Amino acid sequence: MATFSKIALSGSTDGKMIQVSATTTPGTTIHTGSTTATTYDEIWLYAVNSDTTARKLTIEWGGTTSPTDLIEFTVAAESGLYLVVPGLVIKGNATALIVRAFAATTAVINIAGYVNRITA
Repeated sequence: MATFSKIALSGSTDGKMIQVSATTTPGTTIHTGSTTATTYDEIWLYAVNSDTTARKLTIEWGGTTSPTDLIEFTVAAESGLYLVVPGLVIKGNATALIVRAFAATTAVINIAGYVNRITA
């Protein structure tokens, strides 16, 4: 039977928000998946923009080289949290998949969230 554990994003310190400092690829590390093939991470990410201008955020979903690795979202200025990743899943891999983020401007987008780790 599968087990579920709610865990903090690996790029977070004690569950705090992660400041997106990168402005190009590879982005700031948000979460590193498992190296166990039978482990799945269901990832929920929320972004907040502390700037006075809307800013583009790019999530690199497990890779940095393919257009299918990218999720783009414009985060409105000073408007609270926006759901940018609604529980998408990455599978454990011998080389762990990494979720990263970069933004149009450094240090104005912060990411919060959690992972539902599912193990078989």
